[in-house]
Amino acid sequence: MSLDVTAPRDDHVDMISQPYQLYVERTDPAKNMARYYAMEIEQTMFGEACLTRRWGRIGKRGQEKQHVFEREEEAVRLFLELLKQKRGRGYRPKQRSDTREADHNCFPRSSW
Repeated sequence: MSLDVTAPRDDHVDMISQPYQLYVERTDPAKNMARYYAMEIEQTMFGEACLTRRWGRIGKRGQEKQHVFEREEEAVRLFLELLKQKRGRGYRPKQRSDTREADHNCFPRSSW
């Protein structure tokens, strides 16, 4: 057996099938409320799916939490569940006319 022979690899199996990113805000000037909530699913260097959540007051660093899953489907399930909760609490995608931070409905990497 030659040492030059490489075993065939199927790298695409473990990759995230599509990008999952979300940036939503909830504002209420009467209550002095200006909150953001951001999520994304990325692949870890070990091939796992990682759901990263960031939240806080708009313009501030806020908090962060990561959830690591063996399968992408588990991360997507939590992503969708959290999205439903946030919509129920009044979080909405940022308006297109507001160019203060990032592109439409995706959260700005520069604010992490």
